[in-house]
Amino acid sequence: MQKIFEFLHLAWRQQDAVYRVGRLFSALFSGGFSFKKLVAVAVAFAEMFGCVLFDLPLTPSGQELNLDGYSLVFFDDFEGEALNTDVWYHRGQGPRRNGANCESQVKVEDGNLVITCEYLEDGAYGAGWYAAAISLFETYNRGYFEIRCKCNDGGEFWSAFWIQADHPYDHELSKGGVGGAELDIFEAPYGGKTNSSLRNSVTQTIHCNGGDDDPDRLDSRMLGVFKGNNIYEEYNTYGLEWTEDEYIFYINGVETARSSFSKGVSQENEHVIVSLEIPDEITHEKDFTSQFIVDYVKIYQK
Repeated sequence: MQKIFEFLHLAWRQQDAVYRVGRLFSALFSGGFSFKKLVAVAVAFAEMFGCVLFDLPLTPSGQELNLDGYSLVFFDDFEGEALNTDVWYHRGQGPRRNGANCESQVKVEDGNLVITCEYLEDGAYGAGWYAAAISLFETYNRGYFEIRCKCNDGGEFWSAFWIQADHPYDHELSKGGVGGAELDIFEAPYGGKTNSSLRNSVTQTIHCNGGDDDPDRLDSRMLGVFKGNNIYEEYNTYGLEWTEDEYIFYINGVETARSSFSKGVSQENEHVIVSLEIPDEITHEKDFTSQFIVDYVKIYQK
């Protein structure tokens, strides 16, 4: 099978879409046949062709989240009047890509964290496009990390929830991810797409360095493009379970993918980040604005 994948030049996420059909087909006859399982196989089979031929998104179809043995160690539901700067700090303020991150773009209102992207003539770093990122002071190693949010709608800026080590891109220090990785629990880059299926989908990715002998090549694995539920108008949850052996990704409590790419899971404490990302190129008119709305962030550990 692997030789066929190589001949067809299939990405890892496309290969996994093929294997997903096999996993669901095996489950169809184990533990008792059900119509629900049959439908899941049919959906997976159809989506496999869409993924392989057109790189279209998949419906989450793995195991349901089980937090037995975990305890809640962090919870912020943003019920105050301002960001709790005892636990959060404004990350990377100043110029970023084709704009700037600035704390002015962050507010807490109506029980939500709200990050706004917009063009400001009199911004703190001059005229230009502004957004923001926040990070927890506390760093974490392993556990389950979850956000409940509505993604920002429209075009080139995108919402993200991610975990990052101090040096995930350093060849000598990252060591193929064992010495630190970037774990993109979700990114929502498709707000400007007209295809409704792709538009309401997110990506989940692992980045590191040191997986091979090329110190300048970033080692990345996009685990897949996965469907959410009307992600710009409704709250969805996006989660990552980071165990001793692997990373397990979730959307709305259903597993999407799991991986230990590239040489194993990170052994480092890492930063938890919520951000509205600024694109490299911005074609919006200056009156464009959009908001990333977060209901809560939770972290569990064993």
